[in-house]
Amino acid sequence: MKKIHPDADSALSGLLFDGMTIAAGGFGLCGIPELLIAAIHRAGTQALTIASNNAGVDGFGLGILLESRQVKRMISSYVGENAEFMRQYLSGELELEFTPQGTLAERMRAGGAGIPGFYTRTGVGTVIAEGKEHKDFDGRTHILERSIVADLSIVKAWRADPSGNLVFRKTARNFNPSAATCGKVCVAEVEEIVPLGSLDPDHIHLPGIYVHRLIQGQHEKRIEQRTTRKKETV
Repeated sequence: MKKIHPDADSALSGLLFDGMTIAAGGFGLCGIPELLIAAIHRAGTQALTIASNNAGVDGFGLGILLESRQVKRMISSYVGENAEFMRQYLSGELELEFTPQGTLAERMRAGGAGIPGFYTRTGVGTVIAEGKEHKDFDGRTHILERSIVADLSIVKAWRADPSGNLVFRKTARNFNPSAATCGKVCVAEVEEIVPLGSLDPDHIHLPGIYVHRLIQGQHEKRIEQRTTRKKETV
């Protein structure tokens, strides 16, 4: 199967439809599939449910889909860096399912592993637990969390080979492997595609069996919070 596509628009061709659920990798702006997000924006797909740790920032990453009102519902852990995200949520324009960060990662991983749900202590006694099944294990209360199975996964990696084996760079791995596995179809964008056989099998973070389509592109990789200090003088 040929997995490599010339650009993000062609890689998403035939996969997008209104009302779909998308799992997106990334943490803040680190490791986000920025090219695929931009292609979804151009496609104009509406009423999206997006499972992602956050929604980028205003005007970049998933933030552009919020600004164009293409997102109906977010399944997220954090909204603090995106003013439009907060505004839409507080005004009732956007549905939001708050999910603790580790729980979100595990819901994605479980979906990719074929596990329909799992019990966790995280969120017990908070609004997170409202409406969920409670069960005691070893004298402690746990809540049932359902796994996430998305119609589409979009992820960003550092390197890939033509089979779709992926290598992520440092902390840019974050949610990407879990997000990739829980989609019925996974599209990955990478900085470099290397010849088949050139990746050390021990260094592959995600096997190509999970990746259906692949693009290589140039990435802006914008910095979310730039922190500097004055140069010290001797």
